[in-house]
Amino acid sequence: MPSLAGRGLYLRLSSFYFFYFASVGVIIPFWSLYLQAQKLDAAAIGTLLAVPMATKLIAPYLWGLIADRSGRRVRIIRATSAAAVVCFAGVFLGSGFWWLLLALLGFSFFWNASLPQFEAVTMTHLRSASERYAGVRVWGSVGFVLTSLALGPVLQRFGIGLVPVVMLAMFAGIWLASLAVPEAPGPATTEPAGAIAPALKQPPVAALFLVCFLVQASHGPYYGFYSIYLQSHGYSHTAVGFLWALGVIAEVLLFLLMHRLLPRYGARNLMLSALALTVLRWLLIGWLVASPAVVLFAQLLHAFSFGVYHAVAISLVHRFFPDSLQGRGQALYSSLSFGAGGSLGIFASGLLWEHLSPAVTFTLAAAAAAVGWLVALSALHPEHYRGPLSARQAL
Repeated sequence: MPSLAGRGLYLRLSSFYFFYFASVGVIIPFWSLYLQAQKLDAAAIGTLLAVPMATKLIAPYLWGLIADRSGRRVRIIRATSAAAVVCFAGVFLGSGFWWLLLALLGFSFFWNASLPQFEAVTMTHLRSASERYAGVRVWGSVGFVLTSLALGPVLQRFGIGLVPVVMLAMFAGIWLASLAVPEAPGPATTEPAGAIAPALKQPPVAALFLVCFLVQASHGPYYGFYSIYLQSHGYSHTAVGFLWALGVIAEVLLFLLMHRLLPRYGARNLMLSALALTVLRWLLIGWLVASPAVVLFAQLLHAFSFGVYHAVAISLVHRFFPDSLQGRGQALYSSLSFGAGGSLGIFASGLLWEHLSPAVTFTLAAAAAAVGWLVALSALHPEHYRGPLSARQAL
């Protein structure tokens, strides 16, 4: 990692990603199973799972605005990570729907602040070597794989009630990791909040965010109900953890190659390929989940439906927004994709899961990804992926 100021900085940045996505490696495979064990129905589970996504509509941009104004991104990351630990501890005080809803609202408001700002910190440290981002971010995938693999057998033996304990430990790890990360060089901005509006009116920026919204909406049934779907077809906790880990292992291998793939094949071609394979993935899971071989193959496609898509999207967001708008640019990517798209996808999946069927729900997810492919094909042109935007284009 020659673009970073020494291996020590690389390890500090990587450790934050490790703990952050290690926590995700608990949340995504097992949190829905924990909620199901609390005797909540699909609609209630979908609502609770949508809460962290829904708060991304507001929280990341609010914290991004504060970070851009103050220039103290790392300080904000530390404070919000600590507050997230305190708020999540509230889940140990009750298990009813409304209590969990309240605790998760407070937790996710702070938890959602850290990652977009940390993405901006990482990209600022990398600067001209932004293609090396995947080499740092890959440690988040490693954290996800280790927790999802290790926790499955543990839960098989000790029970699903251990899930919130492990989650709290991972959130504490995020806060501890943030203490070791130095502030990235960069001035505070005095630009008004509305200064970002002209950038959002640029056709490639609007098209990118629409694609991201549709892609994350299509992930709704996967992030919300995939584990439940697998268990209903006889897959054990261990198998569920393994399948989630397999997808992220494929993502890891892809991340390690992205610095070579981007220059060789181009971001547009990679984005279109990722969206097409996302459509295929949801159809395979929806209709052929009973076949372990098909499910294994579908999980390998996570390398494209998330790995390629996310690496290209992060790179474009970094290029489309100047330094003074980096915090808000990354926050908007998080808000509009994982926030608006993710919350809508999960909430809708909770309503459709029992009223229609899991297969139909995944088919609708495939349709959303297909629309994203059409938008990318028609509105994201090759010139949008080459060189930086001019100052006039960016602002």
